[in-house]
Order: sequence, then C-alpha cells, then structure tokens
Amino acid sequence: MAETRYDMKQMPDGTWSVIDIFTGLVAMVNDTYVTDLDIQEADDMIDLLNRLYAQRRSGSVQ
Repeated sequence: MAETRYDMKQMPDGTWSVIDIFTGLVAMVNDTYVTDLDIQEADDMIDLLNRLYAQRRSGSVQ
C-alpha cells in the first residue's frame, strides 16, 4: 500500500487545497501554498506529492 501524507479538502469557495494530513495544514511547494485548485489538479497534486513522499521515505529519490 502506498504511503499517504497528503489529501485534498474542498474550501468554502468551491476550490480545492492539498492538506498535509500529519499537520492538518495546507501543503506548501516551493514556498507556495497548494490552494485554489480544481478537483482534477488537486487529485493530480496529491498523487505526485504522495509518490515523492514515499520515494523519500524509501531512500529512492536521487
């Protein structure tokens, strides 16, 4: 099973944000909050971030 650290949450304005489930805070990438996304963008971003997180944990990121 893939390691999961990120999930998405719908905001009151209907956009989506990527949430770090360990902290409960909106995730940041390159000093930018991952917010104001449509549902497909948010889903793609959590897939990417969770994949990178799993690679870092396994030591396979170069």
